[in-house]
Amino acid sequence: MARAAALASCLEAVLGSRGNANRVFEILELLAGQEEEEVLCAARTCSRLFGALLERGELFVGALPAEEDSLAENYSAEDRYKIWMRHRYNECVDCLAELMGHHAFQVKEVSLCTLMKFVELEARYPLIKVEWKGTLTFPCELLKVVVGGLLPLNEDASLLISRFQEYMEYDDIRYFVIKAVTESIGQVMQKTKERPLPFYQQNVFSLISPINMPNKESDMVKFMVKQDNWEELKVSKLQAHKQAFEKMWLIFLKHKLPTGLYKKVLVILHDSILPYMNEPTLMIDFLTAAYGIGGAISLLALNGLFILIHQHNLEYPDFYKKLYSLLDPSIYHVKYRARFFHLVDLFLSSSHLPAYLVAAFIKRLSRLALTAPPEALLMVIPFICNLFRRHPACKVLVHRPNGPEDMSEDPYIMEEESPSESRALESSLWEIRSLQNHYHPDVAKAAAVLNQSLSEIEDDISGLLELSAYELFDKEVKKKSADVPLEFEQIRGLFGKKNDIFAEHFSLD
Repeated sequence: MARAAALASCLEAVLGSRGNANRVFEILELLAGQEEEEVLCAARTCSRLFGALLERGELFVGALPAEEDSLAENYSAEDRYKIWMRHRYNECVDCLAELMGHHAFQVKEVSLCTLMKFVELEARYPLIKVEWKGTLTFPCELLKVVVGGLLPLNEDASLLISRFQEYMEYDDIRYFVIKAVTESIGQVMQKTKERPLPFYQQNVFSLISPINMPNKESDMVKFMVKQDNWEELKVSKLQAHKQAFEKMWLIFLKHKLPTGLYKKVLVILHDSILPYMNEPTLMIDFLTAAYGIGGAISLLALNGLFILIHQHNLEYPDFYKKLYSLLDPSIYHVKYRARFFHLVDLFLSSSHLPAYLVAAFIKRLSRLALTAPPEALLMVIPFICNLFRRHPACKVLVHRPNGPEDMSEDPYIMEEESPSESRALESSLWEIRSLQNHYHPDVAKAAAVLNQSLSEIEDDISGLLELSAYELFDKEVKKKSADVPLEFEQIRGLFGKKNDIFAEHFSLD
């Protein structure tokens, strides 16, 4: 309390008389101190002090001369005071930027909020001298300091970044943050010579992934501050926002990412990034490289590729061959299973696909189904039935009387990478017949559908794509079984026989 009272006294003295200006050093000294409570009090005092000075116009406007030069040059006493106080303001900003890396989150938060208050006040009362019409007076350099504090190299700043997200709702703040992040990525990643920086790259992703871009220019109505000539500046144009957004993501994705981050980017790419780019086709290199990596990354890259193929006429050589190679035992177990099968369903929906290609997909999915869990089987069997409905030429796999009965007789080559060389059309679906004896009654019932002629209407598999083992178990537990009347003979002995000699010596009680 005594410290807070002393700081309040300093604040009142500095704002009350320029003769007490030197007392600002007392506040700055505590701001650079070690005690957490003192630092917090000093930060709040600085917020009030320099906030008031900005509003009163008592900080020097324009290119700031060195303190020594202000004494030697022919500056008025008024200007010298403003130059001197502007230097103290800069010292305060530097100290607050350093405190954004403090070990205590409360100190980080107060420092962030104080700096953002300065950003708003500098935007309203610019420290940049307007020399011609069209001069941008937004404090971009100060905002870069804030962005630098949000993107440390060696620690996770996601909590502080989440606190900052409220400012990203302002269209002007979002635009200048995007520009600052783009510059930061270029500078930081260049120094590391392309070596991944997991903490830094994760922090960048945490900052830019929640960005909500406007869909049309009329949506851009929320600005922190508007200049007089606002309509003439790029910050008011949706096209400029999209260009900045596009450049930021392209620079971020140009550098090697940790595997976990790669997946996170691909999960949001199709709906949070591509729709807001001026030229989505610039993502072709990134997506084709991701598609070629294999595993879960390739599965996730499918979504973005689908958009580029269908909406932007991307031609991908051997696309179906690569898609076929993604079918391995893991597809029935990965958490992205629903998304993958939804996209495979879309890619195999065209009736112009050759029969050998669709047959290869049917056969491989069926072979992999032999080791799949029940919840995946209840989805993939209707999926295969839908493929038969779309491509009647493949029904030969079902109606082949003298076809192979098991794997040893099967001409299908599972290891073949090319669908055209797999000999799928020469085979039969003995795998689905095997599943008709599955231990789970629902799976056996679903597999038995292929014994009958299929209806022309496709099955809706949307509700089955995310079916889980828990849901199956829960369904079985809640199922009410009917009472079955039984006729039985009352047990009379240990082994249930009349005149059992064991009954003389053992009792069932």
